[in-house]
Amino acid sequence: MSYQVLARKYRPKNFETLVGQEHVVRALTHALEQKRLHHAYLFTGTRGVGKTTLSRILAKALNCIGADGKGDITAQPCGVCEACSAIDAGRFIDYIEMDAASNRGVDEMAQLLEQAVYAPSNARFKVYMIDEVHMLTNTAFNSMLKTLEEPPEHVKFILATTDPQKIPVTVLSRCLQFNLKQMPPGSIVSHLENILGQEQIPFELPALRLLAQGAQGSMRDGLSLTDQAIAYAAGKITLEAVQGMLGALDQSFLIRLLDALAAEDGAGLLAVADEMAARSLSYNGALQDLGTLLHRIALAQTVPQALPDDLPERDDVLRLAALFDAEEVQLFYQIAVHGRSELGLAPDEYAGFSMTLLRMLAFRPGVSGAPAAPAIVRQPATRTAPSSIAAAPASAAASPAPATAQAPAKSGTSPAMAALHAARAGSKSTSAATRSSPSAPASAGNTGSSSAPPPWDEDESPVKPAAASSSFPDAAAQKKTESCAQPASPIAVITALKPQPVVILAATPGPAPTLEFHPLPTLGWDGNWPLLAAALPIRGVVQQLALQSELAQAASDGDDTVLHLRVPMATLLSSGSVDKLTAALSTHFSQPLRLTTEIGAVVHTASAQAHAAQAQRQREAEATIQNDPFVQTLMHDFDATIVPGSIKPFLLKMQGE
Repeated sequence: MSYQVLARKYRPKNFETLVGQEHVVRALTHALEQKRLHHAYLFTGTRGVGKTTLSRILAKALNCIGADGKGDITAQPCGVCEACSAIDAGRFIDYIEMDAASNRGVDEMAQLLEQAVYAPSNARFKVYMIDEVHMLTNTAFNSMLKTLEEPPEHVKFILATTDPQKIPVTVLSRCLQFNLKQMPPGSIVSHLENILGQEQIPFELPALRLLAQGAQGSMRDGLSLTDQAIAYAAGKITLEAVQGMLGALDQSFLIRLLDALAAEDGAGLLAVADEMAARSLSYNGALQDLGTLLHRIALAQTVPQALPDDLPERDDVLRLAALFDAEEVQLFYQIAVHGRSELGLAPDEYAGFSMTLLRMLAFRPGVSGAPAAPAIVRQPATRTAPSSIAAAPASAAASPAPATAQAPAKSGTSPAMAALHAARAGSKSTSAATRSSPSAPASAGNTGSSSAPPPWDEDESPVKPAAASSSFPDAAAQKKTESCAQPASPIAVITALKPQPVVILAATPGPAPTLEFHPLPTLGWDGNWPLLAAALPIRGVVQQLALQSELAQAASDGDDTVLHLRVPMATLLSSGSVDKLTAALSTHFSQPLRLTTEIGAVVHTASAQAHAAQAQRQREAEATIQNDPFVQTLMHDFDATIVPGSIKPFLLKMQGE
């Protein structure tokens, strides 16, 4: 007798021997026991999870007549009657398996439906099993809808597919759907142990675990890999043989990588990567296995009892769990996952793999190419301020506030928050000293005036607008006098730490040349060319020609009117822009005119007037803001400045404009 592969030899013959689909077995068993039979079943799931096997068991359960020939529908088919044995052998005439991938047309479906109306020849039910039903055409699906909804009493349909999304909803609504789940690795390992025990083939449990991992949830794939491993290892399944057959990475490489990472040994990391390259190992698989190993390390750190006792590298996993922090393991896992997805973007796989390892080394907490610099806590420094700026008191710098500010800085507080805590502490201590001794402010003021500012604080005081200091001359002088006696507020300290903007005062523009008009009484026009150019209904280059040109001369002799324009650049005269502007002017004045041009410097243009008007509105807006009493109060009380360019004038359109 010829050899029969394990997947066919050990195909389950009843519901009890079916592995990993207990939820489907339970529903079908109860339905068979209670005789609540549906006319159409749909089994969905990935390859090798038992769809065809379930359909054969269900067909036997529907047609089993028992060993004595008097049985009825049962959830436990006998396996010895004529129907059961014929279905197992694949020769039962009333159990029809059809592959929809090769019989997908409407003609094949019509032929099947024509035969379905006839009663079964030697069975209780005629069962049609259509595998990969999603491959049927739309017309084939439509042709079977009526029969699938109301089939003859003696017909049962069993549909199987790996892609239920491609099945029309009209078909799905007519079927009882069961989703078969992927096999967990533990179920595959236990099933392989049972089969290899019956075959009397020696094996190593880690090798079976590796085979279950390679099966990826498919029991049939696991049995096929086991057949291949038996042939590869000459009848004895060992871990080394399975690793060589699957091309799996030896875990010792990964353990050496993590040891080098723990020792901060970059050369050791690259040495392992070079050794893997010499053996032509898959870097994609290496990063996948590295993620699995890091997952086991994380389990050993948080839930040690979840780590399998028979894991070959259990001792190494526990040792590495003690070498790394939990945060480091999580970071390495994330880098490994992202590095695997970026292998296709790298120049080559070796570069992507080695860069991932170097990234783990570079981003390891507390490790870098250079020694880590100590944290710097900035303290509020004494500044030499102009008359409009309050000087920071020396008592805040000489008080115990720096020691108070160091505590939050060590815990990750920003320098600004540290300065805020220091200012609050200094404010409390200085207020208490002021209440107890009236002479304290004078001594503090003397101390503050004698201290020299550090070099990095020289010339850092911002230039204030003249309006702010001129509006409050007495208040500014009083503030300067009292600034040494008052502790710095938190807002002032934080403002001192921030880079201060410099207000740049624009120079007052000089007087512009007078605009000369060239009126034309015959046209009823006053000669204001900028106003006329801005009002013309033109666009594009023609509009730019009108806005950026200057009227140099205008003359009218009877019906002949000539306008001579001075243009700043020759590019404005291209694309027939002069002719288009001439046409627009002729339409505006309702009479023909001629237009001549010359290249030269221009002054009085519509564009220049628009820019001048915008600049004037900007100056008026800035003057309005700087002269506003509320703004001056803010600048005085909080030592604030106006950010240049932040003032924008409102463009209000009055009615009738």
